[in-house]
Amino acid sequence: MIQVAGAVFRHIDPRSPVPLYAQIADRIRIAIATGDLAPGAALPSVRQLASQLRVNPATVVQAYRELEDAAVVESRQGAGTFVRELGQPRREAERQREARRLVRRLLHEASVVGVTKEDMEHALRVEMRLRLA
Repeated sequence: MIQVAGAVFRHIDPRSPVPLYAQIADRIRIAIATGDLAPGAALPSVRQLASQLRVNPATVVQAYRELEDAAVVESRQGAGTFVRELGQPRREAERQREARRLVRRLLHEASVVGVTKEDMEHALRVEMRLRLA
């Protein structure tokens, strides 16, 4: 079982319009892209993760299948699910893909509450300055 499971899945939100399986798969992709999950790392068993997140095991199975179909993880019969070696270019592409996905989600949420593009650009510049300071 991965030791970073708690941190990886901290922001799973059952009230989000994004399906739980997609949130789980996205979190694992981000952890792999950022190096929090190394190649060869074992993911929690379906039962363990379902119990930890208090979701139906079928939700975790669906997330793992999506990752396996994308060749991000591999299932080994009787052994579990493991992170595949992606190589630096693919990890970089995954990290950029996740960054774009996060920005799209943020922009969508901003538009729902009436925050303008200009407000978002200003807030992003302020936050980036604060993080770099």
